[in-house]
Amino acid sequence: MEKSANMEEYLTFLMNSYGNSVFRMCYVYLKDYQLAEDVAQETFIRVYQHYDNFHNQSSIKTWIIQIAINLCKNQMRTHWWKNRFHQVCLEIEEETTECYDSILNGQLILEEISKLSVKYREVILLYYYQELTIPEISKVLDVKESTVKARLVRAREKLKPRLREVLWDE
Repeated sequence: MEKSANMEEYLTFLMNSYGNSVFRMCYVYLKDYQLAEDVAQETFIRVYQHYDNFHNQSSIKTWIIQIAINLCKNQMRTHWWKNRFHQVCLEIEEETTECYDSILNGQLILEEISKLSVKYREVILLYYYQELTIPEISKVLDVKESTVKARLVRAREKLKPRLREVLWDE
């Protein structure tokens, strides 16, 4: 059965609206630019293929993020991923000192977030970077709201000393 032109237009709208957010989240999960691109692309393929299964029980953004997280987790379970040497490359173009510092600080924060265990990393990413509410995060991760709140508190506690050391230690 062929999908309608309206669905293709809507998918284009969704990719324009959420594509960058999905990619950034995938990148922080996977720490690999090409792999994050592939998973982000696969996310929208799945959205297109399974849109009939979306029943507005959450926001469309929440549903898309849930698909992306599941694909990232699936990728992280593969044999290739488990044996892969993790190497993070920073590619920063220096325009001004202020811009450079801002980009570098943002990258350092993301690196520290990526060092957290998955359960803490995902709540930080969903709350601060995807701007999802605690009830939305609860639906995406299929855990209780109290669990999301507790993980946010613990993640912040773990990040605070790391960020102090990395960003403000001279």
